[in-house]
Amino acid sequence: MDQTLIRFNNVSFEFAHNKPILDEVSFSVRSGAKITLMGQNGAGKSTLFKILTGVIKPDSGQISINKDMTIATAPQVMSREDKDITVLSFFQKRCADVKSFELKRRMNQVLNAVNLVAPEEKIISSFSGGQQARLLLASALIQNPDTLLLDEPTNNLDPAGIEHLMYFLMCYEKTCIVISHDADFLNAITDGVLYLDTFTHKVEYYAGNYNDVVEDIAARIEKENRLNARMEKGIQENKDKANFFAQKGGKMRNVAKKMREKIEKMEEEKVETRKEDRTIRPFTIEAQEDIIDDILTITSYSIMKNHVELQKTTKILMVRRNHLQIKGPNGIGKSSLIESIAKGTSPGSHIHPGIRVGYYRQDFSTLNFDETVFESLTNALIESGSDVNEVYFRSTAAKFLITADLIQSKIGDLSEGQKGLVSFARLVLLKPGLLILDEPTNHINFRHIPVIAKALNEYEGAMILVSHVPEFVSQIRIDTVLDLEK
Repeated sequence: MDQTLIRFNNVSFEFAHNKPILDEVSFSVRSGAKITLMGQNGAGKSTLFKILTGVIKPDSGQISINKDMTIATAPQVMSREDKDITVLSFFQKRCADVKSFELKRRMNQVLNAVNLVAPEEKIISSFSGGQQARLLLASALIQNPDTLLLDEPTNNLDPAGIEHLMYFLMCYEKTCIVISHDADFLNAITDGVLYLDTFTHKVEYYAGNYNDVVEDIAARIEKENRLNARMEKGIQENKDKANFFAQKGGKMRNVAKKMREKIEKMEEEKVETRKEDRTIRPFTIEAQEDIIDDILTITSYSIMKNHVELQKTTKILMVRRNHLQIKGPNGIGKSSLIESIAKGTSPGSHIHPGIRVGYYRQDFSTLNFDETVFESLTNALIESGSDVNEVYFRSTAAKFLITADLIQSKIGDLSEGQKGLVSFARLVLLKPGLLILDEPTNHINFRHIPVIAKALNEYEGAMILVSHVPEFVSQIRIDTVLDLEK
């Protein structure tokens, strides 16, 4: 018989005053289930994970967790304090009570499970984003938990890494709850979905995979709209009759009164239509106006092969409207290359003086986490040389769902998806001549991705793109491909 491991009963939580995340939420998770937790960027999915693990306490309600159950989490990103330690120290933090010999045996086991070669003395920051994602998964697995919580586990993974993770989870016999925006990945591993509604702050359960949920929600909305349309038609007909009888006077006024009472009842019986997740509005990243022809030249670069740095030569000249894609597996050096280009430290690359660089980093480390959203966006506008026009500023922010209640929040308090949207808003305000993007779909709600792809496709400056999502790249004009593996 299925055993219930987790049960939420009327659980409520507010992140801050007037910022509800959960409103009397109830659901349960059975042993061995593969559950996806879905919802809009900023809805509170990662917060729900923290409530599950006891990092955050709910304001009210009851959470029942099987007393013998253990939980381990693989978060979205490596914490800043963990980036400066070795692989061995990283795992020691997760298994403080395990003796050295046993720890190293377990390390080899879980690193093999995530398909990663990671020397124990190597510093975490020297690994690529994809390799760090695998380390985070391994750090959860080494705890041998009964329930595994994975927060965007496919972010930064190359196709081979995603395929390996997918196969691993399909064979995984314990309970797993996953936050992800990767439709193909979710369809392969999911047997149920918990949907956190950003409007109602409720959690709805759906049986089936991601596609099943999308179809169920669409069918439900269509049914609710049809019902309300019929009710609205009846209400209007009764209003017309009530007005007609009211004008007749005498006893007819009593008839009109009864009809108005009927109208009120019909209004109450209308169902509240389920709102769709909001999608960012179409936007344009304008290119720097005064850019010259030769924006960037690349004559050489380095890659990592079997933990050895190798030098390569090339001949790439980037001009206005030239879009370059850099490809290669996790760990080969894509992020390191574009970071050195963006910072001007790559000896084999040269950006023409005066070119404004818009750099989107996958870990958002180009953002100042201590600044408010307002300060961050204002600084981007100032850097572009433009006057601070508040109407333009706020209309740009609104396109990325940055509302008045969010604009005074600190960057560090935002969800990863909201940090991504702030980063895109900054690029719009900055008006760069060279756009450098490192995995820009990570953490981003799938509804926003076609809008982002269209903006990048139409960008008139020079652009370098790193992405492991072929469906995203296929929507963007690519003029040149640099494959670091070849």
